[in-house]
Amino acid sequence: MTVARALERIERLDPQVCAFLDVWPERALSREPDPAGPLAGVPFAVKGPAGIRAYAARRLISAGAVPVGSTAVPGPGTYWQTWGLGRHGRTLNPYRADRTPGGSSAGAAVAVATGMAALATGSDGAGSVRIPAAWCGVFGLKTTNGLLPSPDRTGLASAGVLTPTAADARTCLRAVLDTYEEVRPVLPLRARWSPDLGFARTEAEVESVARAAAELLETSGVVRLDRSPFELLDPGNAWQAIRGGRPAAGAAVRAENDRRLDALFARTDVLLTPATPNRPHGHDGPGDTYSTGLTWAFNLSGHPAASVPAGFTDDGCPVGLQLVAARGADVALVEMAVAAEERPAAVRRPTRTPGAGAANPGH
Repeated sequence: MTVARALERIERLDPQVCAFLDVWPERALSREPDPAGPLAGVPFAVKGPAGIRAYAARRLISAGAVPVGSTAVPGPGTYWQTWGLGRHGRTLNPYRADRTPGGSSAGAAVAVATGMAALATGSDGAGSVRIPAAWCGVFGLKTTNGLLPSPDRTGLASAGVLTPTAADARTCLRAVLDTYEEVRPVLPLRARWSPDLGFARTEAEVESVARAAAELLETSGVVRLDRSPFELLDPGNAWQAIRGGRPAAGAAVRAENDRRLDALFARTDVLLTPATPNRPHGHDGPGDTYSTGLTWAFNLSGHPAASVPAGFTDDGCPVGLQLVAARGADVALVEMAVAAEERPAAVRRPTRTPGAGAANPGH
C-alpha cells in the first residue's frame, strides 16, 4: 500500500467509519523516507493525539514508515473506553455499524481493517489492542510489559501494534526492537485451551467460534491441544487496585496467577482463549459484561498476547482467538500466529468487506 492510496481511502471512507482524529496529507506526501529502510514508504497510523511521540512510532519512522494521521480514542464519558470518537463522530465497527469497534485503540483497528493504513500503533492496558483487533477482524499484539518504553507508571500498559496479518506484524516488531532474533516454532505447538480462564462469563457462540478455530489449528498440525481445565483467579479487583495506586491490594491475586502461569508455560508453548467473552456490543454501552474479562489477566502478569481472527458469530460479528506466550517470547508468539495463518483454513479470517455497512448506522 502506498501513502497516496492510504490517503485516498481515508478521504473516501473515514467520514463513514470515523477512525481518525487528524490526518496529515501534506506532511505524509512530502516525507522522503530512507529507501533502504525495511518499512520504506509504508503508511501507518498512530494511536491518539500523542501517538506520534510514542517510542514505537519513532522507531517505525526511523525504519522508513510514513505516519498519515492519528486515530480515534475514547472521548469523555465513554464507559470503560469501549469505543472511539473521531473527527467525524463516533467510531463505527467496520462489520456492524451498529456495534462498537472496541477500545481504546478503536480507530487504529478500524483504520487497519478498512485499508486506510497498513499498520497502526496501539497501547494495551487491559486489552486495548486485542479487543478492537478481535472485533474488527485484524491481528493485534500486546508486547511483554516493559519490553518497550511506556508512559504508564502502573506497569499495566504496554505498547502494541495492529496489522492485517501476523506476518505484517513480524516486520513491524523487527523494526521496533533493539535486538531481533529469528525464531521458528516447532510444530505442533503444545497448546492449552481455556474458554473462560475459570471465571469469565463467555458467550456460548463466541466460545464456539474460538474453539472451532483452535480445533482447526489442531487438525492442520499447528498445535496439539490440551483441553484440561486451566484456571486463574479473577484479576478484575487486583487490576483495578493497581490502576488506582494500591498495588498491595492486588498483590496476592497477582502472585498466585503468576505462579499458575509460570507452571503452565514450563510445559506449554501457547495458551489459547477467546479474545473477549462477548461479541461487539452496541453504542449504548457494554452493560454488565467486562469485555476485558479474558485480556487483563495478562496485563497484570506481563505476558505477551495477541488476537488473531477466528471467524464470525451468526449475526456477523468478528471473533478473535487469543494466543498467550511466555514473558519475553514476543517474536515466538508472532511466529506462532504466522504459522496459524499459513496453514489452509487453520484460522478463519473475515471474508466480508469491512466498511460495507458502515455508512448506515442502523444496519
